[in-house]
Amino acid sequence: MLLSYDWLKDYLDINLSPEDLGEKIERTSVEVDSVSKRSDGLKKIVVGKIISFEKHPDAGHLNICQIDVGEDEPLQIVCGAPNVEVGKKVIVALSGARVGGNIKIKKAKMRGVQSNGMLCGLDEIGFPKDVVPDEWKDGIYFLPDDAKLGDSVFDYLGMNDPLIDLDVTPNRGDMLSLRGAVYDLAAVFDQKVNFDEKADKELGQTESKTNIKAHADEDLAPIYKLKVVKDVEVKPSPLWLQIKLWNLGIKPINNVVDITNLVMMKLGQPLHAYDLSKIADGDLRVRRAKPGEKITTLDEEERELSALDVVIADSEKPVGLAGLMGGNDTKVTKDTTDIVIEAGVFAPVATRKMAQKELLHTDASQRFERGIDKGNVENALNYAAGLIQDLANGRASQGVVIGSDEVVKPVTISISAERINHVLGTSLSEKEITDIFHRLGFTVENKDHEMLVTVPTRCWDIKIDADLIEEVARIYGYDNIPVTLPVTVTTEGSFTPKQQLIKNSRKILLGEGLTHAISYSLTTEAKAKMFLLNDSNETNLQWPMTNDHAVLRMNLLSGLLDDIAYNQARGVEDVPFFEQGRVFFREADQVRPTEVEHIAGAISGSLAQSTWNQKATPMDFFGMKGIVTKYLETLSLADEISYEATDSISEMHPGQTALIKLGDEVIGFVGQVHPSTAKTFKIKPTFVFELDLDKLVTAKKSEQQYQQVSPFPKISRDMAMLVNDDITNAQVYAIIKRRGGAFLKKVTLFDVYDGEHVPAGKKSLAYSLTFENPKETLKDEVVNKAVAKITKHLQDELDVEIR
Repeated sequence: MLLSYDWLKDYLDINLSPEDLGEKIERTSVEVDSVSKRSDGLKKIVVGKIISFEKHPDAGHLNICQIDVGEDEPLQIVCGAPNVEVGKKVIVALSGARVGGNIKIKKAKMRGVQSNGMLCGLDEIGFPKDVVPDEWKDGIYFLPDDAKLGDSVFDYLGMNDPLIDLDVTPNRGDMLSLRGAVYDLAAVFDQKVNFDEKADKELGQTESKTNIKAHADEDLAPIYKLKVVKDVEVKPSPLWLQIKLWNLGIKPINNVVDITNLVMMKLGQPLHAYDLSKIADGDLRVRRAKPGEKITTLDEEERELSALDVVIADSEKPVGLAGLMGGNDTKVTKDTTDIVIEAGVFAPVATRKMAQKELLHTDASQRFERGIDKGNVENALNYAAGLIQDLANGRASQGVVIGSDEVVKPVTISISAERINHVLGTSLSEKEITDIFHRLGFTVENKDHEMLVTVPTRCWDIKIDADLIEEVARIYGYDNIPVTLPVTVTTEGSFTPKQQLIKNSRKILLGEGLTHAISYSLTTEAKAKMFLLNDSNETNLQWPMTNDHAVLRMNLLSGLLDDIAYNQARGVEDVPFFEQGRVFFREADQVRPTEVEHIAGAISGSLAQSTWNQKATPMDFFGMKGIVTKYLETLSLADEISYEATDSISEMHPGQTALIKLGDEVIGFVGQVHPSTAKTFKIKPTFVFELDLDKLVTAKKSEQQYQQVSPFPKISRDMAMLVNDDITNAQVYAIIKRRGGAFLKKVTLFDVYDGEHVPAGKKSLAYSLTFENPKETLKDEVVNKAVAKITKHLQDELDVEIR
């Protein structure tokens, strides 16, 4: 919201510089992003007059102009604008001038002809293109005929008016107008202000019969009013009005539209004007759109509507999006003679949702979303009609046509000085507090140490006593409130078991060489459905910002693969990532999804870099499985972890993927990304894992206990055997552990061989078995007996051949 410093001074006695005023507003009301003038950084731009011009001999689209800038001799300037006209006052950038974009103008030859400056359009001297009136967008700008030659153009175009850019928060919708800012600053500076804007001419110059009807759903528009103005002359607005609008960032259109925009910026009430002759049956109503209805809005975009949209419609079709923008078919043009002005209050939630759906955030929707003064709707309507009578020679109708109306009453709040001082830590007297309320324009009735404060409708956000306390604080001055320490009970902070596990998990995986990544929770529908162990419905956003971020993720791996693709596309070959975060699952009848904590890792390339004594080894299935195993070992899980080969996950390599089980429950998976999936993501071979962290949090844990190192020697035995190819290490390991006896402490597979001298369909496995008795020296007979028992069961159960 841009606020004009000069416009403020029309209503307030301000003795501060624009910069100091901005600082004052920021300390008492809302944030100020900047204070600037459109002329900042510009120089040597003056008023000139076109004396004569002729076509350039070597370029038919160029004109050689003689320009009088109040000096002894005219300047010769070559100009390519199509609207050059003798006798017109124009904007001249002299040699050495600085124009928009900090461009310096120099003397130069254009197709062999000397040019000593530049004739400028508004956009060339720093005006944004979207505020330049259409009549000037393709040519130079003509200044008023009374502009004095050689004068700086800045004052003629309002470019020396300091503009204060307010960052208005949702609770201060009143600051989205000059009226709101004036009342607020009047309280800050303790000044009186009268902002009752009335029509200069008496309204009601035409008959009561207006040929217009209005109807409104009160849930969609609690207030909806119309007023007809006939015999208007639609033409460009006077310069003073155009200056006010373009300084506030609004493009001048014509006198009727400009007046509605001026009233919005001045009083905070959005208005819209329709060409009355284009309203079918003279009937306007506020209703929900019918599915499939279409409307072309003023931005010339055709929009297909749904039942969630709220429209202004005549008897045949929608003619506007309520609270957002009018329709192109009923806009006011130079041929319009009779208009109907619309003023209303539209439901904030419906307006916001429609603006998000249509990606159409306008000045009007910004105000309706935050709320407007319901008590000033009709006054704003009449004020606009009066201005149209003045500037467009129209004749306003008697009264207003009401589609819906609401009885608007000021809010009365009870509060005490004791309560205010207790919250703020101040010692203000009841009189001082009453004076602050009076400065704000509130009325106060003091009764038995209680204050009944009546708040005008222009402060619609003030509803409870806490709001009044905030008003006292900001007008009294935040800097004047004493600093005190809070009185509270000191407690010892700590992490919950879940928080501690998450923190430890990140630390462990960082220690294993992975890098913590954070990817988006929003993705595409296809990526959301990847890497799922169980079926789930996706959760779609109703109004996604982009198609790539339209669905809540149901896995972490697709985001990590995107991160790997981003890095490898930029030459980073070795990418070891992990991420801890939430995924979102939903049953068919769920409205809100179930949020589940997951942890996942993805490694492409090598985990360690090559050094002088060690070459980098590309990651493989067993390397990733080892990382997962080490991580799970740190969690002190009571149940046994096992790995089971699977081909049920289509995005994973069927020969190099395993489900991870805790007891009998699947908690995740580990393996290689399927080559076709890797090709889709444009990444090199990648190994991944993903675990359900919530299951790990709630799983049974075993207490870690210290065990004394045995003082007695260990005995190791190696066992090699031939087994069938379909026998797994897990099967052999399970028998050895189960039959090895109480003194078997460790079993390690140290060799796998299926080459020369091994029969077809067989493979050789070699294990190292470590035995230990912590109480006495272990004897060979005990170990031999245990090894014999293991051998017998291996032969009986798996038909192995001991080598």
